[in-house]
Amino acid sequence: MKINKSASSALISTRQVWNVLGLPFDHIDLQGATQVVEAAILNKSPLFISTPNLNFSIETQSDTNFLQSVVDSDLSVADGMPLIWVARILGVPLTERVAGSTLFGELSKKPQVEKIKVFFFGGQKGIAEEAHKQLNETSLGMVSCGFHDPGFVSINQMSEHKVIEEINAAQPDFIVVALGAKKGQAWIQKNYAQLNAPVISHLGAVINFVAGTISRAPDSWQRMGLEWVWRIKQEPTLWKRYLWDGLSFTRLVFTKVLPLAIYDRWLKKSKYFVDTCTVEWSKSESNVICLAGCIKNQQLGPVKDFLSSIINQTPQGGGAQDLVLDFSNLNYIDGSFIATLVLFQRQLEIKGGKLMLLNVSARIKRIFILNNVLQQFSLEGNS
Repeated sequence: MKINKSASSALISTRQVWNVLGLPFDHIDLQGATQVVEAAILNKSPLFISTPNLNFSIETQSDTNFLQSVVDSDLSVADGMPLIWVARILGVPLTERVAGSTLFGELSKKPQVEKIKVFFFGGQKGIAEEAHKQLNETSLGMVSCGFHDPGFVSINQMSEHKVIEEINAAQPDFIVVALGAKKGQAWIQKNYAQLNAPVISHLGAVINFVAGTISRAPDSWQRMGLEWVWRIKQEPTLWKRYLWDGLSFTRLVFTKVLPLAIYDRWLKKSKYFVDTCTVEWSKSESNVICLAGCIKNQQLGPVKDFLSSIINQTPQGGGAQDLVLDFSNLNYIDGSFIATLVLFQRQLEIKGGKLMLLNVSARIKRIFILNNVLQQFSLEGNS
């Protein structure tokens, strides 16, 4: 069965997303994420899951393709305690870490009427085959229907027609990719439309956990954010990456996170913070949308509906007109609106249109900068 993986406005209207360190994250817990995966498999609906951790947050700042892969995801969960700590500082309601390995583990141990068919793609030599064997011996909720070790080859080579056909012939429900985060996300981006499995995600460590070549840190270590220490103990070569990520994270905390927390609290006590917001078409220009007041999570429903209607009115074949959002009378935005705007911009691009932000005040621009998203938008006529 070929699954329709075209863009849907449901990504705007139904997802509760927040921006953290420049990436969109779904406001969802482990139970909710598990239910989303099960529903996608049951309904044969596409679900590209990204599990950004601290390394994602650091690397996506300088790699636009890597960043785009997270934006293109249907579900983005916070796989790292530092991200949860940042969310707490900013008042963002991401209260629970949803690690990709934990999500996979929950699905694996949960008895199913019809077991979830998993295909392992990647991993070091022999690991995918061992994961295949171990899953079939131990899992209550999953069965491995195949595996493929592409070796150390290019993305184009591991995307050849015969490889995609091999995966599709196994008829998996869930493809687990393990190629290294950047390469894995890029491979998914390149081949997602040709793969028939409803669920796909890069879960690099999962294949090792299932195979038994490495073990997960104890729950207490995970809750304290010390899983990286455990990983270094088992994979000493990771220390350089963790050191760089730690230094970069410290810089972000002092240059973006804490200043944003202070600035946001000040704005909420200032004269600019009001309870009203409006979004409407310009009376003089057909492709200009005027925003006014304060757009925050509590009032985001009508804004989402408005943006969703724009995507819905555009034929799937493309042809969307370029749109301008006029920020002239906009006083305040929060991380929920920013993340929603990122998703809307991407869906508009898929439909053939471009988004421009007009008359962005210094205040709103500063919010964009501190949220680490300014580079993701095109601005014109700003203060």
